Amino acid sequence: MKNPVFAFLGRFAGLTAVCTFLLFTQYACTESSANNNQLVASYISEAAPAFSLPDYDGNLISLEDYRGKYLVIHIATTWCPFCNAEAPNLEKLYQNYRDQGVEVMIIDVKESRELVKSSLIDRFNLSFPVLFDTDGSVAASYAPPEVLPDLARDEVMLASNLLIDPEGKIRFFSLLDSQNFDAQLVDLKAVLNELLP
Repeated sequence: MKNPVFAFLGRFAGLTAVCTFLLFTQYACTESSANNNQLVASYISEAAPAFSLPDYDGNLISLEDYRGKYLVIHIATTWCPFCNAEAPNLEKLYQNYRDQGVEVMIIDVKESRELVKSSLIDRFNLSFPVLFDTDGSVAASYAPPEVLPDLARDEVMLASNLLIDPEGKIRFFSLLDSQNFDAQLVDLKAVLNELLP
């Protein structure tokens, strides 16, 4: 039987971490969103950084595997409330666009397989791959070096969405902006609709 004091402290610590993240992103995104939008725009049409990561079953999946298709990448953690808000909409996007050659994946940053399975894959009934960036290096490789806030590069990318085209180039790139949060993926879908035949 779990000690109720430790259970409370664990919940309190988790809640504190989420609240700190929310307050920091609220401040940081307000201060830096215009600058970040300009930086991100400079990455459009650039080649996406290559990666190869394991999925839940241990299969290695690489960016190259998606050559010839459009690929939506969402970078997430289970404790990120913005990521959790977008997850069911990513599943809807996948169901609505997969027949048009659009694939979706989540890259989870620095979390265990069991936690991600219960708190993300099963919770949202995700039918697309979730990959495991255990050291955060792939997420960091996508983070523009100049972007604010001044967090670890893998943390900057949390709740980010990218659209990679069939040639491997970035066609859409959004960083978290808590002032203009787009949980419904409206901007991403607008770009997809422009690009698809």
